[in-house]
Amino acid sequence: MAPTDVIAWLLDSDPALRWQVERDLLDAPTQQWEATRARIPQEGFGAALLAKQDPDGQWAGGAFFPKGFFENHENQLLPGQPWTATTWSLTMLREWGMDPAPLIERNTAQLLAENSHWEYDDSLPYWGGEVDCCINAMTLANGLWLGADVESLPHWFLEHRMEDGGWNCEWESGSVRSSFHSTLNVLRALLIHEKATGGTGATRAARDAGEEYLLERHLAWTLSTREMPGPWVDHFLYPPRHIYSALRALEHFRLAGRKESRMEEAVAMVREAQQADGTWLQQKVLPGEVWFEVDVPEGESSKWITLEALRVLRWWGEG
Repeated sequence: MAPTDVIAWLLDSDPALRWQVERDLLDAPTQQWEATRARIPQEGFGAALLAKQDPDGQWAGGAFFPKGFFENHENQLLPGQPWTATTWSLTMLREWGMDPAPLIERNTAQLLAENSHWEYDDSLPYWGGEVDCCINAMTLANGLWLGADVESLPHWFLEHRMEDGGWNCEWESGSVRSSFHSTLNVLRALLIHEKATGGTGATRAARDAGEEYLLERHLAWTLSTREMPGPWVDHFLYPPRHIYSALRALEHFRLAGRKESRMEEAVAMVREAQQADGTWLQQKVLPGEVWFEVDVPEGESSKWITLEALRVLRWWGEG
């Protein structure tokens, strides 16, 4: 495809994706992309996912896992966890850019406060989070979006930061070194918190330190070996869920307005993954139950990944 064909291909998509193409790749007038974004709760992916919400405010009857998941799958080895419960569903709607008004009209934040409890410990209130950094990062971002009281969570992140500057969801199991995955998820949430509230001196400093953790590693390498910590670094996927990639890290820094030379190796990974037809492939699909598919199978050209890659390269100055 010629560049113009790639854009036309991207525009022929769900409103959740199309509005971002209009705003971020075409510089369309605000009125145009806002009108497209306003269609998310009315049609396509957004409307379909809203229709799955339970009367008690949850999805699939659970906070992080569907209701009864552990009882129903006891002693079974499953290919992956389900992605249908409340936290994953809210995160998808928020990351698609949907206006939270339909959920606010349903009193979702209060319903979840009353009815949803974490499978890890059902005495923990939903908006108070649990013990997992990535779960708490999604909860902070989703709570801010819906107007819930989540102000305890930024303090929780300050208390659970590793000495090397980042975070690790396995801290409770004794991990003392940060994780790429956990650190990026917390950074994304702290940035959302900062943009929504201004943050505090302590949370801003924590975000700076966490970003430095990734930048010291050029978003791609371990400090000790200068090797990728895992194949996920340059394997781009959608939906990414909680998984780190160089592309997802660059998207964070784009939103944070921070650009520097230590990102060049990550940018090269994005650039080199572009196909001859101008698209990027779905390189991994996380197994597990979903409400419905929102992207292509592994090995096919992904509109979501192509959008994000083109957006990052444009920000970098290459598109």
